[in-house]
Amino acid sequence: MNEMLLRSAIVATAQQLNPQGINHGKAGNVSARWGEGFIVTPSGLPYEITTPDELVYVDGAGQSAGPRRPSSEWRFHRDIYTHRADAQAVVHVHSPFATTLACLRRGIPPLHYMIALAGGSDIRCSAYATFGTQALSDAALEALQDRRACLLANHGQIALGASLEAALALAVEVEHLARLYWQALQVGEPVLLTETEMAEAQAQFQNYRPAT
Repeated sequence: MNEMLLRSAIVATAQQLNPQGINHGKAGNVSARWGEGFIVTPSGLPYEITTPDELVYVDGAGQSAGPRRPSSEWRFHRDIYTHRADAQAVVHVHSPFATTLACLRRGIPPLHYMIALAGGSDIRCSAYATFGTQALSDAALEALQDRRACLLANHGQIALGASLEAALALAVEVEHLARLYWQALQVGEPVLLTETEMAEAQAQFQNYRPAT
């Protein structure tokens, strides 16, 4: 994929966030690895009017190039790409149910086997830090250790993937799991799967190949 195709794919992904109900307004951000850095959505620009040329390239040192400022959360995008070779794309959203749990500072426990899609037996909630800070990036990296998704305390969620499509699909799944957990809590505490049961689910996913 050349750079302009990648930029177009980032815009197309960002423009799906609000219609899919996992974001609202100008919140959230989307990026993809490119060269020695990454390309990310700009700060404060509505997705529906964002063009590929308005995306911002940020290098590994945090230096940006483009007509606009990068998303205020560029730090955790940079640090994810630096520390996670498996991450080719990152989606950050303020999806309603995931953010509700994050405001309670609750992660998502193993109430359903689809939790394994995020890489482990649960989806952690990070410690709280102010948005746009290095402290938030550090907290996110800790919560993402051995995981492909996490909640950000009093903030939202992050999902990463081997492609933009994979990162977006995981963000949608995290929101669905957050909603299931919230709904279960309205009745009582859900019965959680054991570590063994979750390990079996992860093994099944290792062998799973979606239909083409």
